[in-house]
Amino acid sequence: MAGKPAVVTRVVDSMTDNLRPTRAEATDVANAVLDGSDAILLGAETLRGLYPVETISTVGRICAEAEKVFNQDLYFKRTVKYVGEPMTHLESIASSAVRAAIKVKASVIICFTSSGRAARLIAKYRPTMPVLSVVIPRLKTNQLKWSFTGAFEARQSLIVRGLFPMLADPRHPAESTSTTNESVLKVALDHGKASGVIKSHDRVVVCQKVGDSSVVKIIELDD
Repeated sequence: MAGKPAVVTRVVDSMTDNLRPTRAEATDVANAVLDGSDAILLGAETLRGLYPVETISTVGRICAEAEKVFNQDLYFKRTVKYVGEPMTHLESIASSAVRAAIKVKASVIICFTSSGRAARLIAKYRPTMPVLSVVIPRLKTNQLKWSFTGAFEARQSLIVRGLFPMLADPRHPAESTSTTNESVLKVALDHGKASGVIKSHDRVVVCQKVGDSSVVKIIELDD
């Protein structure tokens, strides 16, 4: 709820030597998902265990089943209550984007960001659809050489539950113009279609900054 990744470990220790987890361990894995954890870290089970592949497969199946009964509406309300009022500007935009996506049954939320923070705030409300974080590279210098930021921010987002980062083409200008936004959005939509997340006639919620204004818009795709 604080927007920081929560990673749970030591959940199926018995699978180091056994093919199946205990009932208590399976319950712990499911409860970790239902409580909103971002990731489950396996240790000895896959490091020196006898059944590393089976362990990953079993934990993955338990997580998938728990996701099906995850109460997103209750979690959303608890998170909003935890954040309290008045909300910050970014919190308000993030919660509004998630609420809009759920109401219109969007297939994905696309968020343009340079630091990754906005996308992580959206993901912390645990929307029922994936969040595609489009990281916009920035040109920086340390007085010795020029380099692009963005790769680190995109990798850092991989640990966040439901968040799928992609790095935008650095050839796009940093200035937020309508032409640039539409160009990057088209690349993001094509990426979503290639991944099978977005289909024809789907609705997509887009969260981006245009000039000094933060915009949440809903688009419906054509054929």
